Amino acid sequence: MDHYIRSTRNAFTASTIDRMSEKRRDGHWLEALRKDENTRYVPVWASKNLFAGDPVPQPVLLSSCQVAELVPAPESTVLLGVREGSAYYAVGVPLQDASPPACLVELGQFRELREVAVLLDGQDSALLAYARAIVYWHCRHRFCGDCGHPTASAAAGHERVCTNAACGRHHFPRTDPAIIVLVTLGERCLLGRKKVWPEGLHSTIAGFVEPGESIEDAVVREVREETSVRVAEVHYQSSQPWPFPTSLMLGFRASAASETIRVEDELETARWFTRQEIYDGLREGRLRLPTNVSVSHRLIKDWYDTGDLGPLSEVCTS
Repeated sequence: MDHYIRSTRNAFTASTIDRMSEKRRDGHWLEALRKDENTRYVPVWASKNLFAGDPVPQPVLLSSCQVAELVPAPESTVLLGVREGSAYYAVGVPLQDASPPACLVELGQFRELREVAVLLDGQDSALLAYARAIVYWHCRHRFCGDCGHPTASAAAGHERVCTNAACGRHHFPRTDPAIIVLVTLGERCLLGRKKVWPEGLHSTIAGFVEPGESIEDAVVREVREETSVRVAEVHYQSSQPWPFPTSLMLGFRASAASETIRVEDELETARWFTRQEIYDGLREGRLRLPTNVSVSHRLIKDWYDTGDLGPLSEVCTS
């Protein structure tokens, strides 16, 4: 299986939307989209998406008329692209109070995407993740990092330009690369947990790539820093956009060159697990794994499923 196919199995990936980057400065074309009755807007408030329905939530998308009426002064409006003949925008709902606007609450509930994504169609989850990430970027770049003056949206929301004529700096959306790795030693895998996590939850080792560092160097460093385990081999597996808030998760498998574990401040505990221990822990309720929204779950599943205990999905329903 090639890397692209492997990545398409991760949540928030394989979106069929055409981002139309070549049209982002075409004012006439953009104006026509805004007047098109098929254009839809993805509202984002406090980094949450709007859903209706229970127990199976559905994304609430707004028409141009609804946006004009319900979000008259959006913090940001960003062209996401075109899918199946319809244009999609993200619209940032102003965060003026502790609660979202009542007019939008009448349509549904603003919820955390990572808690709902497991229930969504893959294309919907990818669209909402895209909207969440780009709206968050706009919220964090309202002022120029060089001179401190306000910035203005440009290129259909894919740039912000400093309004200070003496500066005029162009700012572009950024993504923070982070590695996430399943380390194995023989027939065991390395899982750790943080103190703030729900009881029993264990996951793979993860951390941000630092300046001047390759992603492979980050794998070696993060595993050593968090567990003292030395890594011998590193193999890239797949990637996943992770808009919580602006990360790109780069998934790896690695083999260990040492066995002894010593955790420092970041982890509460870490240990080696056999497939049988994972099976027993899940069946008895003593162990929890990340939900299948996360590439961490995929890394664990792909390793576990090569054993003789059957697929992980039979014992882990999330």
